[in-house]
Amino acid sequence: MPLRDFLSITWNHIQANLFPWLTEELGPLTDTHKQVITTLELVRIETLMRPGLPGRPLRDRAALARAFVAKAVMGLPTTSMLIERLAVDKRLRRLCGWECPGQVPSESTFSRAFAEFATCELPSRVHEALIKRTLKDRLVCHISRDATAIEAREKPVRVAPPAMPKRKRGRPKNGVLVEKEPRRLDRQVTMSLAEMLNDLPKHCAVGTKRNAKGHTTSWIGYKLHLDVADGDIPISGLLTSASLHDSQVAIPLATLTAGRVNNLYDLMDSAYDAPEIKQKSRALGHVPIIDKNPRSAPGKAEMAAEARGRQIARYKLAEEVRYNERSAAERVNARLKDEFGGRNVRVRSHAKVLCHLMFGILALTCDQLMRLII
Repeated sequence: MPLRDFLSITWNHIQANLFPWLTEELGPLTDTHKQVITTLELVRIETLMRPGLPGRPLRDRAALARAFVAKAVMGLPTTSMLIERLAVDKRLRRLCGWECPGQVPSESTFSRAFAEFATCELPSRVHEALIKRTLKDRLVCHISRDATAIEAREKPVRVAPPAMPKRKRGRPKNGVLVEKEPRRLDRQVTMSLAEMLNDLPKHCAVGTKRNAKGHTTSWIGYKLHLDVADGDIPISGLLTSASLHDSQVAIPLATLTAGRVNNLYDLMDSAYDAPEIKQKSRALGHVPIIDKNPRSAPGKAEMAAEARGRQIARYKLAEEVRYNERSAAERVNARLKDEFGGRNVRVRSHAKVLCHLMFGILALTCDQLMRLII
């Protein structure tokens, strides 16, 4: 079924049937309530809950999962604020699955449930199912790839560098070859997706980058790598250490995205300018459009001269026009941080930080999908 038809049927059902029935049952609904209802109806997070696990009954876990989705939709920074909102907001509480304030669990119960969701990667699996259900049969034109800093409230982990074999000081003798450890990009060419994901560092670290004004900034935490389709729809995401270079995640992220959607162009900035990344993009049947990285002063001057010449002639390459679509990834990163909890990471460890971010990405994806028809 085409994407527009699927979304139109879903929206017509929500607007014509669900909203009137819930208004009659719960009373007048605000715009925030309607946004929560639309997101819960679109993701159907309870369908991917794993039954038979020890702990609270399945019904309670489904209510807790819906509450975390509502927390991401409303942009609440902490779980305690969510519990306070559930205690006074009858409509939101009923939407999650609790009849009275006394049924809302304590903050420790929310914390244990969140740890369970992080272990089983619930929001990541729900997001993958949503993308495959809506975009699998659709041809996506551009995939914009970018990374953004995620600040965490934990101490960076110091990882000892790998032990190098000892050798004599000075230059090696003629004819003696010194073996070097292969780069991660070279290793990824022959790795499976699972092996590539396991090879990526995921501990908390110190990251450094240069902003748009040329100033170097640092942060402690992680780095979120996203692939974004046209329409500002997040397709896949990976969370790594903040110290990892963006190019090290391009190949596994491209492989992950290729299993979910079919696209034509891969748009990346100069940090991804590597022959291995271009080769992988072409092997997947895509056209890589990557901003060039001169890596030398003469090359940079030559590129600047070419750009000035095209500007004087008022001429733009087709690749330059398509490259402008990469701003979709920057908009998604900004919305995730400003509206869906990307700046309010209060949990620790890679699994919990990824779970928190994926709840926000799930809410953001639903919002962008519904914007296509509303």
